[in-house]
Amino acid sequence: MSLLLYSLSSLYQIRYGVINLDKPANPSSHEVVAWVRRILRVEKTGHSGTLDPKVTGCLIVCIDRATRLVKSQQGAGKEYVCVLRLHDAIESEKKLAQTLETLTGALFQRPPLISAVKRQLRIRTIHESKLIEFDNDRHLAVFWVACEAGTYMRTMCVHMGLLLGVGGHMQELRRVRSGHMGEEDDIVTMHDVLDAQWMYDNTKDESYLRKVVRPLETLLTTYKRVVVKDSAVNAICYGAKLMIPGLLRYESGIEVNEEVVLMTTKGEAIALGIAQMTTAVMATCDHGVVAKIKRVIMERDTYPRRWGLGPKAQEKKKLIKDGKLDKFGRTTEETPEGWKKGYVDYNREDPAAPVAAAPAVAATPAPVAVKEEEKKRKAPESSDESDSGKREKKKEKKDKKDKKEKKDKKEKKEKKDKKVKKEDSDSD
Repeated sequence: MSLLLYSLSSLYQIRYGVINLDKPANPSSHEVVAWVRRILRVEKTGHSGTLDPKVTGCLIVCIDRATRLVKSQQGAGKEYVCVLRLHDAIESEKKLAQTLETLTGALFQRPPLISAVKRQLRIRTIHESKLIEFDNDRHLAVFWVACEAGTYMRTMCVHMGLLLGVGGHMQELRRVRSGHMGEEDDIVTMHDVLDAQWMYDNTKDESYLRKVVRPLETLLTTYKRVVVKDSAVNAICYGAKLMIPGLLRYESGIEVNEEVVLMTTKGEAIALGIAQMTTAVMATCDHGVVAKIKRVIMERDTYPRRWGLGPKAQEKKKLIKDGKLDKFGRTTEETPEGWKKGYVDYNREDPAAPVAAAPAVAATPAPVAVKEEEKKRKAPESSDESDSGKREKKKEKKDKKDKKEKKDKKEKKEKKDKKVKKEDSDSD
């Protein structure tokens, strides 16, 4: 039994895990991700943003359920260390530092000839840059850049060469940070992934695998947290909004429309949500929507289902079973009067309107209803007329087309005959 629980815990770790991978040079990001999928024997893998084949560095690989966070990681900021080769010597290191300072802020960029995206002009932001080293004799410079996702360092190097007036290109590139994870945050190689899986398969020791595959919650540490009651977890997994009764604890400083992470009491991520209340409102309110769901991370039915167990819900189920409500829970002729008066359907557009009023209105035929019936009677006649009109129009169009084709054929034939006669006369 303990061995079974042991293997289940490691499987859970992998299924909800991420790898901070040091991508090697030469294979593409897609190839690396496919290799990881094959080594770990999982269904799905995704990465935090494409790196060119020759580029090395931080590539966050998301596994199975963690692939739901790929979109947010791809849009996160990136940091690079780049080696620039200039095509000639320049005046001084100061000029290079000034040029690097110039290329800060919003810049126009067109992706290089060899790129994975459409080559159209776009704007990308360089947040910060720093010159690390410069060798004027060898025409080489090393600099660090913090930039927006989708910035092409190759294009930036070309722009620097143009500004310096000597030309330049990118010699080498390494990504040192992707979103929240960097080189210092337990980065692992492909060999580590392979060895960790081998060790688990052969010795059942999962310690190495746990170091390599980290929980997906490590990517969500920058979000503000909202802790949810265990009874509300499964409803959120099915897409329900988080309401005040399901709220347990919350972080300070939450603002409306801010992205938050919904957590269980054990610290497991349930979903990413958009806050509909500030922290102050959460503390004072006793009803209302706390957060809308943006992306569900946890699998359904991980926690027990706890909705639909209240007295009103049980009564409704009984009425549906007895045939006194339809299968969607709507009133019928057999519905008891007590239910019609006492039950408020919040799915209706106007929940304040009494449900019981519907049969009374239907009992007396209103003038509007009479008019609608007349319209329905007239509708078939008008539709027949419109159909016949359409047919006539189609016929006219077809006749015109046929006439035009005949005319064109006739003209072509006449031209051909004239040409033949002319040739005969010339030959005589």
